[in-house]
Amino acid sequence: MSAPPETLLKTPLHDLHVELGARMVPFAGYSMPVQYPAGLMAEHLHTRKAAGLFDVSHMGQLRLLGSDAAAALETLLPVDVVDLPAGKQRYGLLLNDDGGIIDDLMFFNRDYAGGGDLFVIVNGACKAADIAHIQQKIGSRCDVIPMPEMALLALQGPQAVTALQRLAPGVEKLVFMSGGRFSVAGCDCFLTRSGYTGEDGFEISVPAAQVETLARVLLAQPEVNPIGLGARNSLRLEAGLCLYGNDIDAGTTPVEAGLNWAIQKVRRTGGARAGGFPGAAKILAQLSDPATLTKKRVGLVALERVPVREHTALHSLEGAAIGEVTSGLLGPSINQPVAMGYVSPEFATIGTQVNAMVRGKPVPMEVSAMPFVATRYYRG
Repeated sequence: MSAPPETLLKTPLHDLHVELGARMVPFAGYSMPVQYPAGLMAEHLHTRKAAGLFDVSHMGQLRLLGSDAAAALETLLPVDVVDLPAGKQRYGLLLNDDGGIIDDLMFFNRDYAGGGDLFVIVNGACKAADIAHIQQKIGSRCDVIPMPEMALLALQGPQAVTALQRLAPGVEKLVFMSGGRFSVAGCDCFLTRSGYTGEDGFEISVPAAQVETLARVLLAQPEVNPIGLGARNSLRLEAGLCLYGNDIDAGTTPVEAGLNWAIQKVRRTGGARAGGFPGAAKILAQLSDPATLTKKRVGLVALERVPVREHTALHSLEGAAIGEVTSGLLGPSINQPVAMGYVSPEFATIGTQVNAMVRGKPVPMEVSAMPFVATRYYRG
């Protein structure tokens, strides 16, 4: 993901990050803030107890227009798009023909059937390829319109709603995975009650021309501090959420990744619209017969105070190679090393002990339930 500084793209908030003392790093082709002077640990803990503001304008935003938009998008995802009510959001997985995950994404029904659109957010590193893929596959059935003129902020933490409702009364009525249009400090925002930290919070799509105004007003609220990518990563890992390119990729199916919950019954064998998505035969077989799996994503907790990083090999207690860590760090909220990784299915049972091979030495780990820190989404 690294690139020479002169070739990196900048988000509309780049100058504000520099003004705030951020350490900028290459990420997904952009110059992005990894942390501010307070540091990763302080930023992480502040988000868990108050509210943090993240610049996620590197993400891709697009609109699907037309009465056939939902049925068309549903041919690319193993999830229920057609029955998603207006005003609601859902998590989706873009698949290749072998059932591997091209990207994970969020989509929102902004009343496409009534002349609105399906609003889609994809990962920054994947956005050009995703948009091209979607355009090529379903561009004849609906209009696929990228939105490079829009920026994206995430306001996360238990006091996010306190800060935001001061500026946009009514946002407190939204529940997890719902959203709407709001004027926030004079800025034209489309916001959803969702995020990537395990905490309550909001993602805010706003015109790039207005995002600095909005960011400064939000940062002026007493609950809100700026938060960088470093804490975003530690927060999402504690919440058991996958990072594309680490924990899920084109060589991993949703079932191997433990994302069965994202495949609604209507798309499964016996459902009203079963199959009909890329890799359906393989994925439906894995759902019906877990014995067909060769690997499974698991949570891991280290039994010694040794952080275990991505790409660390996992061995059985007898010394056989059984998998690999895909994400790992010292969880700031629990002060304990946690990780995610893939293991052979016979080692995936909660409580199973394995060894992570850190610099040639075994670090004992135990397969753990996820999330590592309880999520606090607001469901009303």
